[in-house]
Amino acid sequence: MHRALGVIKAVMRVIPDGFHSELHTRLINHMLQGQAITESLREIEGKRVSIFIRDTGNELIFRLRHGQLIPLRGRRSAHDWDVRISGDLLGFWLLTTRAEDPDTLFFNRQLALEGETATGLYIKNLLDGLDFDPQAHLTAVFGERIGERIYRILQRSGIDSRLRQRMGLPSAGY
Repeated sequence: MHRALGVIKAVMRVIPDGFHSELHTRLINHMLQGQAITESLREIEGKRVSIFIRDTGNELIFRLRHGQLIPLRGRRSAHDWDVRISGDLLGFWLLTTRAEDPDTLFFNRQLALEGETATGLYIKNLLDGLDFDPQAHLTAVFGERIGERIYRILQRSGIDSRLRQRMGLPSAGY
């Protein structure tokens, strides 16, 4: 894992933040399709959220609009955000892979929140309660008929169970 993080760090240091913001925005917005969390994001509509990765020096800033992330482009001032989540790449890796829960990462100061306290806590609680629903995602992306068919294939093959286990999600109970 540490070797992979070393490669990711090297890549992040040489590629501009604008590219990272665009890439991460597209990836996150794709993964949000069909997920219940998009309704919860409406509570913080218009907020600017910064992800600052201390050990690479990258800062990705997004605005929340209609349940999606929109990258902020162009020249920005030093505090062009409402909430900033900062930490080393390892902390974000642990959060993303669900190897560690958000409460532990924030309590142990591997990740930190700055800015609007209420918005920051709201985001932390959203991350804490995040439960990815692959069936809803496939249905939203491919339509009901094809999405259901793909999901059944994943179930029969056991791929869905392995993905859920890898993502730290509970089994679907079938």
